[in-house]
Amino acid sequence: MEKDTLEQLRYPIGTYKIPQPITEKHINDWIAILEHLPQRLEDMVTPLSNEQLETSYRPGGWTVRQLVHHISDSHHHSYIRFKWGLTEDNPVIKPYLEKEWSKLFDAQSAPIQMSLDHLKAVHAKLVYLLKGLSGKDLKRKFTHPEGNQETTLEENIGRYAWHGSHHFAHIESLIKREEW
Repeated sequence: MEKDTLEQLRYPIGTYKIPQPITEKHINDWIAILEHLPQRLEDMVTPLSNEQLETSYRPGGWTVRQLVHHISDSHHHSYIRFKWGLTEDNPVIKPYLEKEWSKLFDAQSAPIQMSLDHLKAVHAKLVYLLKGLSGKDLKRKFTHPEGNQETTLEENIGRYAWHGSHHFAHIESLIKREEW
């Protein structure tokens, strides 16, 4: 497969870019994406067969099952990072080895409904929290230890709206390509 084609399969909506400046409209749009992602994802993946759930979205990529579990795991971590950012002064967050998590037996075999239910709960809590943040809260930061990268909470809202949309597009593109 050509490099351009693989890159399009890998990043169907492009890479995350932080807008400058981040506006109230960005924040509201991102929160709306986060609010609706769990139901949109569930509506898209629950009709899929076990065979379809075991299909990789691209050569060398995760299966649909692994993607659903990954989104849930990743957004769980993000929720905790928001809490740390709101309660500690620029904390250094704990990263996790997402590729290793995707190899665990639960990511490879658990029913997707477990992660869909988890994602609904995490997003309900996250969206409620985000809608109550002040402008000052949104400027709070945490630091990722890989590269000592500081991230504001407002940037993180955008990052996770993108992240959910990114993986949603992986599955949606696969469904369209395979004509499921």
